[in-house]
Amino acid sequence: MTKTWDERVEDVWAEASGEEVGDETIARIDALAAERGPDDARAEFERAGARDSAGRPAEAVELYRRALDLGLDEEHRPQCVIQLASSLRNLGAYDEALAVIRAEEELSADGPYRDAVATVHALILASAGRPAQGLSVALLALVPHLPRYHRSMTAYAHEIARADT
Repeated sequence: MTKTWDERVEDVWAEASGEEVGDETIARIDALAAERGPDDARAEFERAGARDSAGRPAEAVELYRRALDLGLDEEHRPQCVIQLASSLRNLGAYDEALAVIRAEEELSADGPYRDAVATVHALILASAGRPAQGLSVALLALVPHLPRYHRSMTAYAHEIARADT
């Protein structure tokens, strides 16, 4: 049985799991991406992810932007935005990272990646020297998962955020 392109991409990532991603993984992903051509958003997204995982965020950022410009499906678009914001954070571009992640927060407030968006938002704020605001974002993301205490925990999270101002 012949595997689909998605399955072959998943195989590369599964084999890279737990190991440092390097040139070999990048080459394997690039070879798969080449099958889809230079104007395929998903291929560019996978190429970006390989570079990101290999610790090359500057290379990844350009490919993430290209993937978004080419148009990703609703499964991969939020993943791409999350990874782009994270890479921008790693590069110290905090204002740009915050703008990217806040836009995604509004766009997919009820989406399946909302907690991942909040996590990256919190990390960006902490890295930008605003750890109390980051903690507040993380707490507010946890509130819906609590069995009780929604009102009080929401109030505490807002109170903590003011510590950075």
